[in-house]
Amino acid sequence: MEILLVAMCCLVVVVGGLAAVIGVVVSRSRSRPQQPTKAPGDPLRDRDADALRGDPRRLKPGDIVEIRGTSYAVRGSIRLVEGGWSWAEHLLDDAAGVRRWLSVEEDPELELVLWGAEKGATVTPGAPTIDFAGRRYNWNESGQARYTAVGNTGLDPSGTMRYHDYQAPGGARLSFEAYGEAGWEVALGELLHRGDVMIYPQSEVG
Repeated sequence: MEILLVAMCCLVVVVGGLAAVIGVVVSRSRSRPQQPTKAPGDPLRDRDADALRGDPRRLKPGDIVEIRGTSYAVRGSIRLVEGGWSWAEHLLDDAAGVRRWLSVEEDPELELVLWGAEKGATVTPGAPTIDFAGRRYNWNESGQARYTAVGNTGLDPSGTMRYHDYQAPGGARLSFEAYGEAGWEVALGELLHRGDVMIYPQSEVG
């Protein structure tokens, strides 16, 4: 009987020791910092062009952009978000004071469009097709996004924006945008090739 009691005591000690070891292992496992998951990059992204010509995704006020031989200063930038989608629009100003907008979007490939405002246009959005400036444009997409603005854009620092986008054969674009409670602004856009755009980030100069 005494031998049995001694054996049971030894068994309790052994089990207790194993439990303590297991507890330490589990505790260390839970407290070990998890390695962050790195999002996969775009395998088709032209990183050589970004290195040689600058990355349009990083444009900001103060940078210089050369488009087809014309140099523009970036006066202001707007970042827009709609659900899980985001894009940017940059206000450009050349030496003659001509203002244009450059939109930068990944859809999923990089898309660059140079826009010019059509002041005094009376056309309104909503129809499936619109005839304007000698072309017929077909509805492409519409929606509402939230924006944040930096630099000189003429807009509040943040707010909402509504839009209707149309396209014509050959890549011509027609856009309607309304920021806040303002009325529709009409612009014509031209799709650019990546090689049309050279960026000089001023923060890296000197």
